[in-house]
Amino acid sequence: MRAVAALRRLVERLEALQVESARRQGWSWEEIGAALGVSRQAVHKKHSRR
Repeated sequence: MRAVAALRRLVERLEALQVESARRQGWSWEEIGAALGVSRQAVHKKHSRR
């Protein structure tokens, strides 16, 4: 189970890095959400910096 937890943390970090990279490249929240299979609102809520 520890391995599963570690993999989840890794996936979350990789997603955050990719979203950050996509935003720097000019991707919209809608495009990122579509690529991840979620709504733009969901991805924005999860990854936007306030």
